[in-house]
Amino acid sequence: MNDNNKKSPNNWRNTGLYILLAIVVVSLATAFFNGSASDNRKEIAYSEFLKRAQTGGVASTEFAADNTRANVTLKDGSVVKVTLPPFDTQIFALLQKAGVSYQIRSDNNSSAWFQMLGTFLFPLLLLGGLFFLLRRAQGGPGNQAMNFGKSKARVHMEQQTKTTFQDVAGVDEAKLELTEVVDFLKNRDRFDALGAKIPRGVLLVGPPGTGKTLLAKAVAGEAGVPFFSISGSEFVEMFVGVGASRVRDLFEQAKKNAPCIVFIDEIDAVGRQRGAGLGGGNDEREQTLNQLLVEMDGFEGNSGVIILAATNRPDVLDAALLRPGRFDRQVVVDRPDFKGRYEVLKVHARGKTLAKDVDVQKVARRTPGFTGADLANLLNEAAILAARRNLTEISMDEINDAIDRVLAGPEKKNRTMGERTRQLIAYHEVGHALLGRMLANHEPVQKISIIPRGMAAGLTWFTPSDDDMLVSRAQLMDRMVAALGGRVAEELVYGSDEVTTGAGNDLERVASMARTMVTRFGMSDAVGPLALGRQGGSMFMGRDIMAERDFSEQTAQLIDAEVRRLVDGSYSRARQLLGSERGTLDRVTEVLMKRETLDAEELEQVIEEYERGQKQAV
Repeated sequence: MNDNNKKSPNNWRNTGLYILLAIVVVSLATAFFNGSASDNRKEIAYSEFLKRAQTGGVASTEFAADNTRANVTLKDGSVVKVTLPPFDTQIFALLQKAGVSYQIRSDNNSSAWFQMLGTFLFPLLLLGGLFFLLRRAQGGPGNQAMNFGKSKARVHMEQQTKTTFQDVAGVDEAKLELTEVVDFLKNRDRFDALGAKIPRGVLLVGPPGTGKTLLAKAVAGEAGVPFFSISGSEFVEMFVGVGASRVRDLFEQAKKNAPCIVFIDEIDAVGRQRGAGLGGGNDEREQTLNQLLVEMDGFEGNSGVIILAATNRPDVLDAALLRPGRFDRQVVVDRPDFKGRYEVLKVHARGKTLAKDVDVQKVARRTPGFTGADLANLLNEAAILAARRNLTEISMDEINDAIDRVLAGPEKKNRTMGERTRQLIAYHEVGHALLGRMLANHEPVQKISIIPRGMAAGLTWFTPSDDDMLVSRAQLMDRMVAALGGRVAEELVYGSDEVTTGAGNDLERVASMARTMVTRFGMSDAVGPLALGRQGGSMFMGRDIMAERDFSEQTAQLIDAEVRRLVDGSYSRARQLLGSERGTLDRVTEVLMKRETLDAEELEQVIEEYERGQKQAV
């Protein structure tokens, strides 16, 4: 039989509910109309009924079976009803004496039937309907009470997982480590012959958007084995013990389909440190974690079942989860470098119509720190902009605008600003740019703009290097100087009384860098190579409730003095450097106000033309 002709359990359940609802409605309507027909009769008092019977005003009487009410036919042909007192046996003798005929109605009539129906059947039907609705609300299609503790993992069999390593770019090191898992699943006998044991669990660690889930799918696609996918949050329920039951059921299914891969996304939702926080731990989550630990490395081995998990918070995971025999291998899936970004962009450029002027390598150089998800979003934003502009191709202009949009938000050209405000913002941004260009250890200028974006009235972009894993003291000092360039430019041009709040974020970053240099990196001669102040963590992560101060009050005063010295020194240096280039500052600001945006090449061209003109004037 064709599967399309079969009704699913959900369809049968819906049909049953509709039939049940129809029965209730029809029965209630019938009972209502039957009851309303009898309610049309006029009711008289029992004393009046006796008076009329004695005076010959009653023709006949019909008693109900329970002798509590009667329908009375009067001499004029009208029918009234009367309620009888309980246990009244004298009424029959009175009627016989008065010559009134009477009869007792049988129980087998519609009124008695609908009375019983309303008393017993309607509540049962309503309870049954509520029962079905509750079952549907708990678990959706196919839910039964015994399935409440079943695993919610999505199963992808061999033919369903089409993702391979060719679909994953920019994480070559991670793919190389995961190749061992693929080799074990494909050639298990070769490993067993040498007594080699593949890691039971592989933990994918990295920032959000770097492709951890995609890598897990690619491993399953390359190995051609069943792939069980579930999120860590799907184990945890309100009822204690349900999560542990789902873990057991998941591993039972996995053993039946071994060799296979079980992928747990966002494992930190269930694998956090036990007993953390002020009020102890969460019983349901801890029982789920305990069951997961037992299944991964308990008395019974799980040969052929490999656990892949992903998280961006490995620091909060329980130590027992990371020990050898469980997740004993961690694969770092980090942000891609220039080569990786280039490969990722080529993957995401498939299916998009790019113009001939699009240089993918240039885009990769402009996007340091972008993850795979960021790059995919970047090209998608560029495609949306091209569609809005009624273009048939995505040009470099759309990609550049998309980069600015992703980094700083959409343009706000409708924001009205006075000419003086625009000029002040231009001086501020040019101050940052000129200092960044003049400082030897600072990143090169990428772009200057006075077009409002997001919360910023103007922006200056620098091109960070991919080799920023280690930052020198000279680099940090130059960054502080360049960050103060906006405030210094305002003061040089407008005076100290006219400086604005636009440098608030810059001052905050400078103070933070200076304090970090003194207290964490030991870059202060007065304090010395010391790391001061314990880093506090969230009380829900098993960390200290608040940071402990492990230095004296005298040392605290010394730290404050060193932070002040570094900031004041950077400000004086910025003022000296920018003051020596006051003419260049004015000229670049004048051009920026006309064009609103200057990239690195345009900035260099403006400065060269100005310097050439100054030499010719001399």
